[in-house]
Amino acid sequence: MDLLVALLLIIITYFIGRTIEKAHFKKIIKREVALIKQPCLNLNVKKWDIKRNIKEVRLVTGEVVISGDYFKNFAAGLKTFFGGRLTTFESILDRARREATLRMREEARNASVIVNVKIESVMLNDIYLGGIPRCAVIAYGTAITYE
Repeated sequence: MDLLVALLLIIITYFIGRTIEKAHFKKIIKREVALIKQPCLNLNVKKWDIKRNIKEVRLVTGEVVISGDYFKNFAAGLKTFFGGRLTTFESILDRARREATLRMREEARNASVIVNVKIESVMLNDIYLGGIPRCAVIAYGTAITYE
């Protein structure tokens, strides 16, 4: 009976997690398209257009923490037993990276360009101790607005 309940929970979390993840990716793509004309570069400020008059320079950031679900945890447990890439966690990292970058770009919506962009990430807990994996990502850069 306990095995049946565990299996049922894994199946339920698979479908719910998959639905939530797909909806989040659709929202991310829509927001990325809206911000496509805003340059976001990993260049030093000195290398960008310094001949123009600068109106404002400011630090912009975007942070996000995204959690996996029990199905991803279960699938990763099987994968670590047999070895190989943990693709279930790669989607969590992709969503977190893209969401943090979007939040940074939305904070700098009126800026002409964002330069010196950096992205950092960390796992917040150890999945091998039985916890659900959570990934924290921060994206930050310098937003420059020209006159």
